[in-house]
Amino acid sequence: MNSNPFPILKTERLTLRKLAETDSDIVLYLRSDAEINKYIERPEHRKTKTVEQAKAHINKMNGLFNTNQAIAWAITLNDTSNLVGNICLWNFSEDKKTAEVGYDLSPAFQKKGIMSEAIKAILQFGFEMKGLEKIEAFTHFKNEASKKLLETNGFIFAEDRKDNGNPTNIIFEIKK
Repeated sequence: MNSNPFPILKTERLTLRKLAETDSDIVLYLRSDAEINKYIERPEHRKTKTVEQAKAHINKMNGLFNTNQAIAWAITLNDTSNLVGNICLWNFSEDKKTAEVGYDLSPAFQKKGIMSEAIKAILQFGFEMKGLEKIEAFTHFKNEASKKLLETNGFIFAEDRKDNGNPTNIIFEIKK
């Protein structure tokens, strides 16, 4: 899975670009705001509490891209470079046929179809450009907005699967 150079994706309203250290203030907000994270259970060592930790997270995600372990995009509106959210493909299977999608979005931009547009771009990229056969999403069983987003974009609830690392999560998947 060689992804160099970084794949910039464009949609009608969005540009999905590489995360940059200049995004650190918004990344800190997205990873620390109580409302945005109410359904995310991160262990203490993965919590982001400072701008320095946000920069470290950005650098970690970019490093994972460089080693073909993840692709994390900043979501921006086409008329600005300001980050409004992010989305990633990560947790690739050994054979690189399955990946997990993860995402978050600033509340000011929710309920506008932005994340749905971003997910469509990621699905197309993952299936057509990366040769993935399945993309999974793990979400909290109470996160109705995330469940609706996934179902609207063709993901199916995998009733027979469990997230062994987090019993409050349910798993959705979509196949090519």
